[in-house]
Amino acid sequence: MNATGSTASSPATTADASSDTSDASGTAAAEAVDMSTKPRPLLPVADGRRTRGYLRGVLRRRRALLAATLAVMIAQSALGLVGPIAIGRVTQAVVDGRGTSAVIGPVVLLAVAAVLGAPATWASNVLLARVVLPEVAELREEVVGTALGLPVDTVEAGGSGDLVSRVSGDVERVTEAAQGGFGSFVSAALAILATLVGLASLDWRFALAGLLAVPLQAYTLRWYLRTSRPIYAAGRTAEGHRTSTLLGAFGALPTVRALRLGRRQYARVEEASLEAAEYEFRAIRTATRFFGRLNVAEFIGLGAILLTAAVLVRSGSASVGAATTAALFFVGLFDPINMVLGAFDSVQQAAAGLARLIGVLDAAPARTAGAPEPRPVPLPAPALPRTRSGPPVLRLESADFGYGEGPDVVHGVTVRIEPGRHVAVVGTTGSGKSTMATLLAGLRTPRRGSATLEGVPLTDLSPAELHRSVALVTQETHLFAGTVADNIRLARPEASDAEVGAALEAVGAAGWVGALPDGAATVIGAGGHHLGPSQAQHLALARLFLLDPDVVVLDEATAEGGSDSARLLDTAAARVLRGRSALLVAHRLAQTATADTILVMEAGRVTEQGTHEELRAAGGTYAALWDAWSRPS
Repeated sequence: MNATGSTASSPATTADASSDTSDASGTAAAEAVDMSTKPRPLLPVADGRRTRGYLRGVLRRRRALLAATLAVMIAQSALGLVGPIAIGRVTQAVVDGRGTSAVIGPVVLLAVAAVLGAPATWASNVLLARVVLPEVAELREEVVGTALGLPVDTVEAGGSGDLVSRVSGDVERVTEAAQGGFGSFVSAALAILATLVGLASLDWRFALAGLLAVPLQAYTLRWYLRTSRPIYAAGRTAEGHRTSTLLGAFGALPTVRALRLGRRQYARVEEASLEAAEYEFRAIRTATRFFGRLNVAEFIGLGAILLTAAVLVRSGSASVGAATTAALFFVGLFDPINMVLGAFDSVQQAAAGLARLIGVLDAAPARTAGAPEPRPVPLPAPALPRTRSGPPVLRLESADFGYGEGPDVVHGVTVRIEPGRHVAVVGTTGSGKSTMATLLAGLRTPRRGSATLEGVPLTDLSPAELHRSVALVTQETHLFAGTVADNIRLARPEASDAEVGAALEAVGAAGWVGALPDGAATVIGAGGHHLGPSQAQHLALARLFLLDPDVVVLDEATAEGGSDSARLLDTAAARVLRGRSALLVAHRLAQTATADTILVMEAGRVTEQGTHEELRAAGGTYAALWDAWSRPS
């Protein structure tokens, strides 16, 4: 576990910030559900040149192992020729009427080849696994690491489903091709080459007859590659859209049920699924035609071999044994040829998936065209030591922001958080509060204006420095699979048990955590001990305390609590904020009364600003909200 995934400590967190979509757009819930299922611009896809460059880099790194693997495969292919040769000699011995002793040699040769074939196959599989599996694993880690560090706007532009389909389905396709397709392709290609050499050694006319199938095979392969490539590429995109649609529907399930939108959502999921399935059917139909044409080529080649054998045997230019061996050689080519040409099917799919994975790597802000081959992306470093004498000034200056290509939802907002000061933000749903919070936390970048820390743009800070300086906690806090202590250590992985315990004690969570079955060692998250929303937020605050950032942004971070737990969470938040600069997006107006400055947001603009007493005396929106909130029910 690492700090990047921590919703309580990392400014690079994307999952928790997504809850502000409806707040930013100001649309009704039904419209938000509709938008979540529409096709969006996806993450980039690498072109063929970029993909081939990546593969060349992989092969260069593994060239010694690759050479050893090819040597073993060549030996394996040579052993595969022993069977037809032995059968041809036995056939010739029978035709010549020779005794039993004439077949002993071929039988022994066949047995030796069988004994040596098993270890050769084992060695080639092991060597091939050592060539491809580390690279596939490294690619997977690199893509996931890059995906975790992508700007939230980049991920949201195409929907999280596109990214999920890349780090799951596309990685799976590449892995399958690397483990199976690549090895099958190489071994089959070597077997074909060895067989052609064997045919030529019998008589050059046998090899020439076998080559009659090549033009049709080459034409079929060219047709297949040109036809299937766009089908597979579009199919992977359609699968990403299907995943986005499913995630959008599941994520909006409470709204879907409340507004009776089940049929509409089902129709959208069905439409996306049928679109993806149609590409799969097209791929299957294309592959069926491909293999049908290969069968015709096999018939032509075998017919030519048999006809040539008949002519040569009748003229005395070749023996029956040689003709038998030639026919068996060519029949033995059926599987390798189909394997080589059929491997292009998995290669095509893997190439489409690899291009999408490399596209994720190229989507990282630091990557530019012509950059060196990608290597694993390091996770944010542990907290940096403090170099300032006090908390820095966090400032948002004349900031405008909108989602995707949509209109601005924040307009000309200016906020200055002085060292040690607390700024509270209030406003109705859709007013832009949470969007402003993500801008100040560095999750999003203003379209116009700036977000700075001590005068340095947040975009110029390294992930580690931003992580150390500004931390965001939202209402939606995720619990990762692991122990309570693991979840706390997301903020600082090297923290000791004593430091974790001190963080729990500081926010008042030590009591209920100690009452869990295994205390801080209790497994929570998926498949673990269930914790309620208020307990999850309590752990998020403990995680924040352990991180010890300069500036804290709390976006309704204590909103899940009922009357009793609300007081507990508010007390915990107050302890975390003590001595720190903070922006507090308030869920309850009671949280604003003690703030140094209160901002009122309406329709993406700051319409009122002042202290609690000043705003109440002004008789504006804040005063009306306060009176409505404090009026006895």
